[in-house]
Amino acid sequence: MLTWVITFLILALIAGALGFGGIASFSFAAAKLFFFVFLVLFIVSLVAHLLTGRKTTLP
Repeated sequence: MLTWVITFLILALIAGALGFGGIASFSFAAAKLFFFVFLVLFIVSLVAHLLTGRKTTLP
């Protein structure tokens, strides 16, 4: 789960770079939305991982 959140966070940062550069106004709005949604998911996933203390293996 944490791997997916990190992946989507990176995608949101890339979309943000495209939007902030002025390539498309929709890209900017989508990037802001994705960035904050996945940032929250990343923080929740990280806290859950720290609280459970389980070691997970990546597939």
